[in-house]
Amino acid sequence: MAKNTTENGLERKLGIFPLTNIVIANMIGAGIFTSSGLLMQDLKNPVLMIALWLVAGIIALCGALCYGEVGAAIPKAGGEYTFLSRLFSPVLGFMSGWLSFFAGFSAPIAFSAMGYSEYLTRAFPGLLGIGLVDAQVEAYVLKKLYALAVIAVFTLIHMRGIVFGARVQNILTIMKVGLIIGLILFGFASGKGDTAHFQDSQFDFGFSGWKVIGLSLMWIMFAYSGWNAAAYIGSEIKDPAKNLPRSLIIGTGIVILLYVVFNIFFVYAVPPAEMEGVVSIAGLAAGRIFGNSFEVVVSILISFALFSSLSAFIILGPRVYFSMAKDGYFFRFAARIHPVHKVPDRSILLQGAIASLLVMMGTFEQILTYMGFSLGIFPILVVFGVFKLRRANVGSYRMPGYPIAPFVYIIFGLGILTLAFLQSPLISGIALGTTAMGIPAYFIFKKRYKNHAISR
Repeated sequence: MAKNTTENGLERKLGIFPLTNIVIANMIGAGIFTSSGLLMQDLKNPVLMIALWLVAGIIALCGALCYGEVGAAIPKAGGEYTFLSRLFSPVLGFMSGWLSFFAGFSAPIAFSAMGYSEYLTRAFPGLLGIGLVDAQVEAYVLKKLYALAVIAVFTLIHMRGIVFGARVQNILTIMKVGLIIGLILFGFASGKGDTAHFQDSQFDFGFSGWKVIGLSLMWIMFAYSGWNAAAYIGSEIKDPAKNLPRSLIIGTGIVILLYVVFNIFFVYAVPPAEMEGVVSIAGLAAGRIFGNSFEVVVSILISFALFSSLSAFIILGPRVYFSMAKDGYFFRFAARIHPVHKVPDRSILLQGAIASLLVMMGTFEQILTYMGFSLGIFPILVVFGVFKLRRANVGSYRMPGYPIAPFVYIIFGLGILTLAFLQSPLISGIALGTTAMGIPAYFIFKKRYKNHAISR
C-alpha cells in the first residue's frame, strides 16, 4: 500500500489550504445569496435578522470546534455516518448517512443549482422563454433545465479525481469570496445606501415570534451548514489531527465575518420592505447601489459563484455513501473506486441523479425547510460524542472551549429544532419521517449486503 493511501483505498493528498477552501465553499452558497429576502419576509426586522446571522455563526463555530476533536480522533471518510457508527451504534450512523443521501447533500446540490438558475435568469430574462408554449410554463421548465445542466457538468468534473476537483474548487472559492468582499467594500464606499434602513424595525417577541425566530435560525444554519465539511473527507487529508480541526475553525470564522457584513450591506442597500420575499437579494442590492447594468453583471457573477458551493457538495456527499457501502450498509456498487481517478465514481453519479430528481420536484422554501431541519438532527449527537471521547481519553487533539462549546451547540440545536417544528410541522414532519425510514432500511441492507461488506 502506498504511503499516503489509507486502508479503504483513498489517498491522503489534501493540505490545509484546499481543506479550508472546501469548508468555505461548502458554507458560502445559495443560502447567503437567497435566504435573507425570505427571512425578512417573516422577521420584518433588519437588526434582528443580522443578530440571528451572528448567533447562528457562533453556534456553527461551536460545532466546528467539536467536529475538529471528533474528526482528529476518527480521521475517516464519511462524516456523521462514520462518527456515529464508531461512537454509538451502526444504526445511528446508518440513519445519518441515509438522511444525508436525501437532505444532507443531494438537496443542497439541488438548492444551489436552483439558485444558479435564479440568478442567471435574473441577468438574462430572455433565457426564460423560447415562444413555444405558455410563458409561465416555459420559464418554469427552463429554470429546471439550467439547474439540471449544471449538476451534470460538475458531477462529471468530480469523477475526474479529487486533486483535479480540488483545483477547480480552489479557483471557484477564491472568485466567490472575492466577489463578496468586492460588493461589500465598493458598496459601502459608494455612500449610496441609507443607514436609516436599520431603524425600520418591528417584531412581536411573543411565543409566535419565537417560533419564527426558531425557523429563521434553522434556515440560517443551513447557510452555515458546511462548517463540518472537512470531516467528510478524513481519509484524504494529510496529517488530519492537525489540518482537519484547523480547516474547520479557520473556514467557519472567515464565513461568519463575511455573512454578517454581507447582510449589513443588504440592509444598507435595500429598504427592508423591498427585501421581503426576494430570492436573488444580492442582485437587487447591487442594482440599488451601482445601477441596473451592474445588477446584471453581479447576477451573472453570483450565478457562477454558486458553482463553488454545488461543487463542494458533490465532493463530500459520495464519500458518505462510499463509506456506508464499504461497511455493507448500502448498495455495493457505491463502494467502487475508479481504477484511474481514485474516486467513488458510482456514488458521485448516484448523488447527481438524486439531486436532479429533487430539482424537478421541489420549491425553494420547501427544500430550505426540509434541509434545515434534517441537517440539524445528527450533528447534535456527534457533538455529544465529544464527551464520550474525553471520558475514554481518545485522540491527541483537544478542542479549545470545552465543555462550553458542546453545551452551547447542543442546547441551541435542540431549541431551534423544537421551535422550527412548531412553526412548520408538515415539512419538519417529512424530515423526521425520512429519518425514521432509515431504521427499516438499515436492517434491509444489513440482511442483504452485510455479509458481503468490502474489507477496509
